[in-house]
Amino acid sequence: MNELISIGKIINFHGILGEAKVGYSDPKRIENAKKVVVKNTPLNIEKIRFHKNFAIIKFKEISDINELLNFKGENIYLAKEEVKNQLEEEEYLIDDLVGLNVFDDKDDFIGIVDSIAKSTGNDILSIKPEDEKFGNILVPFVKELVPIVDVKAKKIVIKPIKGLLPWD
Repeated sequence: MNELISIGKIINFHGILGEAKVGYSDPKRIENAKKVVVKNTPLNIEKIRFHKNFAIIKFKEISDINELLNFKGENIYLAKEEVKNQLEEEEYLIDDLVGLNVFDDKDDFIGIVDSIAKSTGNDILSIKPEDEKFGNILVPFVKELVPIVDVKAKKIVIKPIKGLLPWD
C-alpha cells in the first residue's frame, strides 16, 4: 500500500449537500489533490473552493450531509508520491531527512539524522554521531543552525554554535 500523508482534516459539514469544511496547513496541497483517502475510503474531489481559512470540498461519492457525518473529524490523506510530485525545487518532506549525512560548516562529518521530533516551536533533528559515546545530538531545525539541506545529495550542513556539539 502507498504511504499516505495527511493534508487536511474534515472539521464539519457545509450545507446539506455533503460538502466538507476542511482545515489544512498548505492550500497548494489540498487545491491540487484529485483523489484522497479518508477513513481508509478512497474519495474523488469533485470541486473545491476556499472560504476564509477553510477549504470547502465536494466529494463525488458523497451526496448528502448524512453520508459526510461519518467522516467528520477525520484526516484527509494523499499518497506520498503525489505530494512529492507537487514539491517545488527547494521543498522536501521533513521525513525525507532521516538517514541524511550531517556535516558542519567546515565539511567535517558529524553523523546521520536518526529521527525528527515535532515540537511546538521548531522540529528537532536527532543526529546519531559516529562515536556513540556522545549520544544523539539534538539540533533545532532552524535556518540559522541548518543553512543547507540537499536531499538529492543526501547531505545536511549545520552551523554549530558553542555548546551544540558535545565534543566542543
